[in-house]
Amino acid sequence: MSSCIKLEVQTDDQTPQKWCISLHEDVLKRLLSQQGSPITMHKVFGEGSLFSPLLFGKFFDPSDAFPLWDFDSDTLLYNLRNSGKTTVDWFHTDQAYVLKAPLPGVGKTNIQIHVEKGKIMEISGQVKQQREGKAKDWRSCNWWLYGYVRRLELPEDADCRKIEAFLTNGVVLEIRIPRNPLYFGTLEMKIQQPKISE
Repeated sequence: MSSCIKLEVQTDDQTPQKWCISLHEDVLKRLLSQQGSPITMHKVFGEGSLFSPLLFGKFFDPSDAFPLWDFDSDTLLYNLRNSGKTTVDWFHTDQAYVLKAPLPGVGKTNIQIHVEKGKIMEISGQVKQQREGKAKDWRSCNWWLYGYVRRLELPEDADCRKIEAFLTNGVVLEIRIPRNPLYFGTLEMKIQQPKISE
């Protein structure tokens, strides 16, 4: 029997500069090659994970916003899918954009979903508690040692006030981003509006 819980999607997260330190490719390689590197790190940042910097074929810092919906998932994930390394998927219908992804090694942690200014959706969570005496916000230091993030640009027609997120069996994340039907009407009006010459 599967269990599905609805996650809260917060729309007021405007913490400035919270992902101020970038995760570079050489840093990731060192992190994953360290003796005694936790298995969780390999699951979270390994090839094929939603939070992997290598998910899109070449290194891309997950703390940078990626325009996910501009790409066909079959094309972008072709190699990883063929080798059975990922089950991340996204698609859109006339009503919504949908993202589905397993959360390897992180499903039972405190996953958070924020929408910044209606333009960026951020999926993040803390895996390991930060030691006392460090910066107050774990996201403002070497965040990859403590947690994970994937930031995605939202499409222009996304209705960010109605985004829903679900976690199935504590492992599979599904995010539904409704499309705003008024967006196309407004766009049509702007196109059809005649220019007034003086």
